[in-house]
Amino acid sequence: MILSFLVSFSHVYGFWVPSFFPKDFILVQNANNRIKDVEICVPIVYGTIAFYLGRKASESQSHKWTVYVRGASNEDLGVVIKRVVFQLHPSFNNPTRVVESPPFELSESGWGEFEIAITLYFHSDVCEKQLDLYHHLKLYPEDESGPQSTKKPVVVESYNEIVFPEPSEGFLARIQNHPAVNVPRLPSGLNLPSPVQIDTMSDKERGDTKDHSLSQWFLNFSEADELLKLAAARQQVQAHIVKLRRQLSLVEGLPQLSKPPSGYECT
Repeated sequence: MILSFLVSFSHVYGFWVPSFFPKDFILVQNANNRIKDVEICVPIVYGTIAFYLGRKASESQSHKWTVYVRGASNEDLGVVIKRVVFQLHPSFNNPTRVVESPPFELSESGWGEFEIAITLYFHSDVCEKQLDLYHHLKLYPEDESGPQSTKKPVVVESYNEIVFPEPSEGFLARIQNHPAVNVPRLPSGLNLPSPVQIDTMSDKERGDTKDHSLSQWFLNFSEADELLKLAAARQQVQAHIVKLRRQLSLVEGLPQLSKPPSGYECT
């Protein structure tokens, strides 16, 4: 029995929203050839980028948008993820979209916002259980004081870390030096088998998002930035607590009625 953790951190229109309670996934795995006391961490980002079409917009197609799953620093996730299934709103033709290779993304046009279900399927030596994620497509910015820009998109992304405890020897050998995966210091004397590639595609065909056309809009999820945003969020919470305490003290300091108001009878 293998336990995998999904730790979330979201960015929406300049506000960082940490998920203080991680989602836990119990994954049933074959215990043979697994490495004890070792955890593999795979940082991922999933989200949407939506562009307003401006003069080209119509009632049925006001925005062009892309939903995707990528490496936290735009690495190719094909080394871990086998395919991704995007479940769109049923009003779309063929709402269940399957992407078999990186980049794991799809683009569409429309006018409405809705929740997109994203299902990750892993290679057989990684995990036998799928991982279900959910993302709300946003087309319109929070600040609607002026006309929406056609050049600056609405970007909503969530950062997650998928942790695989006790990885198989084959999986660890295959991803040991891959930039998309965080591998801890391994036990001394550990002899891994020769890595077996999952396919024969070249790096370009693998769809590495380093040169992605939308990469200029991707958010930065480095650890240093995360710590700064967490510290800022903590300060906001503390300031809000101080404000509430002041309001409470003012309420408690109000004079109490010495007798019931007119028209009220005590029994």
